[in-house]
Amino acid sequence: MRRVVLASDNPAKLAAVRSGFQRMFPEEPLAFDGVNVPSEVAEQPFSDEETLRGAFNRARNAARQNPQADFWVGVEGGVEEMGGGLAAFAWVVILAEGCSGKARTGAFFLPPAVAEWVRQGVALGEADDRVFGRNGSSRQNGAVGLLTGDVLDRAGLISEGVVLALIPFKNRDLYG
Repeated sequence: MRRVVLASDNPAKLAAVRSGFQRMFPEEPLAFDGVNVPSEVAEQPFSDEETLRGAFNRARNAARQNPQADFWVGVEGGVEEMGGGLAAFAWVVILAEGCSGKARTGAFFLPPAVAEWVRQGVALGEADDRVFGRNGSSRQNGAVGLLTGDVLDRAGLISEGVVLALIPFKNRDLYG
């Protein structure tokens, strides 16, 4: 059985990683663990580049903490000003011996009330909780779930990023 270590104990992220790996490798027996490691970026990354760096740092730090695993996964949610609004997305970085993959999820624009809190330095999950009167939304359905009425939740959005980040693992002959 191959072991996958996610650099987070967030239930939504763990569900996303499990779903993505199981979709890409349905016949492979896999065990999943979550660990807390630092991202070495701001609590709320505010650019595409900073968010990618946070995901990579998480995966690398998970590998350092759990060297016996087969895969290490970093997921980092971020925001970036674009087109007159604040877009939200996540980066997924997957590391393994001799291979790595990375992908970004789809992006969506935050409503002005949420965006204003984030611009003031409040992390997106906390901003969602304030605007929507919730508690712990980042560990549940996330902003995308709140805004779509759970047509797409945080785990579903991130799962697509996991699938895309696993492309090099499914096509090692093309990626080296």
